[in-house]
Amino acid sequence: MADSMMSKAATMEIPISSNGDSRNLAEDDSLEQAAKIQWSLREKDLQQVMVSGPNLNETSIVSGGYGGTTEGIIPTSSIKGSNMHHASSNSSMTAEEATRGIAVEKFDIMKKWGLNTYKCTKQMISERFGRGSRTVDLELEAQIEVLRETKRKYENVLRLARALTNHFYSMVQTQHALGDTFADLSLKSPELRDEFGYNAETQKLLCKNGETLLGAINYFVSSINTLVNKTMEDTLMTIKMYENARLEFDAHRADLEELNMGPRDAVTMARIEAAQQQYQIHKEKYERLRSDVTIKLKFLEENKVKVMHKQLLLFHNAISAYFAGNQQQLEQTLKEFNIKLKPPGADKPSWLEEQ
Repeated sequence: MADSMMSKAATMEIPISSNGDSRNLAEDDSLEQAAKIQWSLREKDLQQVMVSGPNLNETSIVSGGYGGTTEGIIPTSSIKGSNMHHASSNSSMTAEEATRGIAVEKFDIMKKWGLNTYKCTKQMISERFGRGSRTVDLELEAQIEVLRETKRKYENVLRLARALTNHFYSMVQTQHALGDTFADLSLKSPELRDEFGYNAETQKLLCKNGETLLGAINYFVSSINTLVNKTMEDTLMTIKMYENARLEFDAHRADLEELNMGPRDAVTMARIEAAQQQYQIHKEKYERLRSDVTIKLKFLEENKVKVMHKQLLLFHNAISAYFAGNQQQLEQTLKEFNIKLKPPGADKPSWLEEQ
């Protein structure tokens, strides 16, 4: 706008008089007026820029040079959005690669598990139908069978001892109630006071001795339960691991033997080498667990003899003293085995625990 006005001022036609004075004055006035208009316009543009300032988000980059077309203008906001898009795409690609790696690892684990399960199932079926060979340790197998038979017998002893405890506990409770009834009748029947009285004392004494015997039997039951359901069960768990290792070892041994009987090309040799490695790994595992089972069987036998010697002696002395009516001997038996009787009502929870 300022340039157009300058051009108009510069090309303005001024009438010329005969002496030339009016021409000079008119030219000076028009030039001064055009300069003032241009200065005022530049001042307004500068003030507007100082007040508002440039908007960086709307700043444009011209790619076509000065005077180029608007097709080359690229908004800076699009550049920022492009950078953010690249960053988000890179992070998403990293997450996808991590997820893909985990999935591949899980697939490999499932593949190995599937192959191992197939080989073990094949070996187990072959052994059951008498077509496959199995590794047998005759001495160890005999010891394992003895342990299983011993556990079955000890479980029967435990079941009978618990039944005896329940029945004897019922008898003691009945004696306690009968003694209370006799004592009450001795107070209400003057003519039979003495008879009811000494019967009440007898029942109370039997009840007291019965509670002492119950303490000994409960200790016997608890020890047998620990021996059967913890010590023996732990050894049987190790035996189960040993049997699984034996099955895996025989399965990989059969697989290696089958590969050795086939052709010897490059692919088969690679498979034979891999099978040889797996065979060696499972052989070491089998031998390690066989050694563990042997050691545990030895210690279990020693522990069983020690525990049963103590518990059978306790059971015999307590039963003999009770039915002989020897209260002192019964109490002495419990002291020898460090058995402490619970006071009456100790099994009941306190009022605070019931809340």
